[in-house]
Amino acid sequence: MSGWSQHFGWVEIVFTAAIAIGFGVWQLWSVNREIRHDRARKAEQERADASDDGAPPAV
Repeated sequence: MSGWSQHFGWVEIVFTAAIAIGFGVWQLWSVNREIRHDRARKAEQERADASDDGAPPAV
């Protein structure tokens, strides 16, 4: 067991790095997804504004 206990520091570093990298990748994915949704909403709003002829809605 003494051979294994020499490497506990490296194991801790690898696990901590994996968690940090995983969190960073998740954040990047989440932000990119929100940007994509925002762009789609903006494009939809611009299409709706472009199709509006300026007349008041019919009642």
